[in-house]
Amino acid sequence: MRGEPSCPKCGGRVRAPGLFADSWQCDVHGTVHPLQPVIPPSVEALSVVVHRTQVPVWMPWPLPVGWLFTGVACAGDDRSGGRATAVACTGPGPLGGMGELILVAEELGVGLGARYAGIDGPDPGPYMNVEKPAQAKVLAAGRPTPLWHVTGAPDDRAVFAGEALGLWLWAVVWPEQSGLLMYDELVLTDLRDAGAEVDLVPCGALSPRLLEP
Repeated sequence: MRGEPSCPKCGGRVRAPGLFADSWQCDVHGTVHPLQPVIPPSVEALSVVVHRTQVPVWMPWPLPVGWLFTGVACAGDDRSGGRATAVACTGPGPLGGMGELILVAEELGVGLGARYAGIDGPDPGPYMNVEKPAQAKVLAAGRPTPLWHVTGAPDDRAVFAGEALGLWLWAVVWPEQSGLLMYDELVLTDLRDAGAEVDLVPCGALSPRLLEP
């Protein structure tokens, strides 16, 4: 695991604010919100992100039977707070085997969700046909939230995106057939509102999907 912030869009190195720029800079993408180093999943790691972020920290809650929290990532710095969060969960897939889910909440243009989705991004809009009915729905912070299939992603994953609380919500699922999980109207909780229940989140081993999208 890297110990330095990186670009949320490409994973490349970023330069900290200094004499010539008052923001983090990527050589390829210019001004970015830096992706902080991913640390092993724990209630403490989750609490740190929950308390510093400006955007939701979405998690299926309660988790589906047999599923575990397997990591969290955050883009942003101490000055701006978190501008994107990614929560990974792992458990039994609907058709057998293991499934993995990453839920991303982010502001426009951050690009973290597109990176996990495997598309150019930074936002899902050009890859969604919102003229058609949504392919999936979740209950996000108590509100019915439509999610559309995102085209152009690699064949090994299913990607859905929509808008929740005025921000992008991405759901990226591996393997592709585990995307069936998204048709069960998952209930998503913003862990910023979960209070002491965060202490009850069951933790597993770190998902490699968070490190190498």
